Amino acid sequence: MGRPIRPRACWGRLISEMAAIRPTLIQKNPFLFSSFSVGRSSLSVKEEMDETHLEVPSNLIHELEVKKLAKVKDEHKLFDEMRRRFLSFKKHKYLENLEHFQALAELQAPKFMVISCVDSRVCPSNILGFQPGEAFTVRNVANIVPPWENGPTETNAALEFAVNTLEVENILVIGHSSCAGIQSLMSMEDNALDSSFVHKWVVNAKAAKLRAKAAGAHLSFDQQCKHCEKESINLSLKNLMMYPWIEERLKQEMISVHGGYYDFLTCTFEKWTLDYKNTSRVDNDDDHGCLIKDQSIWC
Repeated sequence: MGRPIRPRACWGRLISEMAAIRPTLIQKNPFLFSSFSVGRSSLSVKEEMDETHLEVPSNLIHELEVKKLAKVKDEHKLFDEMRRRFLSFKKHKYLENLEHFQALAELQAPKFMVISCVDSRVCPSNILGFQPGEAFTVRNVANIVPPWENGPTETNAALEFAVNTLEVENILVIGHSSCAGIQSLMSMEDNALDSSFVHKWVVNAKAAKLRAKAAGAHLSFDQQCKHCEKESINLSLKNLMMYPWIEERLKQEMISVHGGYYDFLTCTFEKWTLDYKNTSRVDNDDDHGCLIKDQSIWC
């Protein structure tokens, strides 16, 4: 005997009951109806619904199938555009500069090590025009250089390779306006216990937060965040001094350390350089800042 057809008015209650009985299907699998579900991409919407033991109206099945196909189509469009851009790069840059790219295939000798934010609006190569082979780059949330004593991360691993192996001549830390990582840092309670990966990372810049709040107690939250965005860059410059292999090169004037701040609201870029000789080092004093020189604004 087949299952009885339920009135439409019962659908909302029935779905709620299903979620309570089989929470793994909805609560733990947010991609239940997604074409990108792991191990489920070959299932139709009707087959997925059948797994929940629900009687689903045909018009609803059709609507969900259309949405599912639309997502797949959109994905294809994204990669079609990516393919077009790659072939354009190959034709207009790679093949027209074939000798240069063949030389890069054998050896890289970048002048810059760039540390910037993961924010999709802040691509160093796009903003500053770095060409392939010019800048060894690592990106992380809020463009933070963690203290030496905090141990290995992908950021200082990249630094070590850039400085010791590639022997870059410049390290440039680039921050930017409206940084969500800095906003997260500024919003955190000082002694809060948090399992968030983002919070555990940005707390590396806690000293910058304290300096920004102390200097801008009278300012709005947004203004304090902007102040912290720049304080965090300078904290990273100071942290770079604590890496022995960077400090040694700074003493010998074999490397320079710079800060940069990109404001994409006004499309301006501030650049400055760490004044290593005149910056006093105070061990374990997180409140001590660093001196800068050669400050300029590109607008």
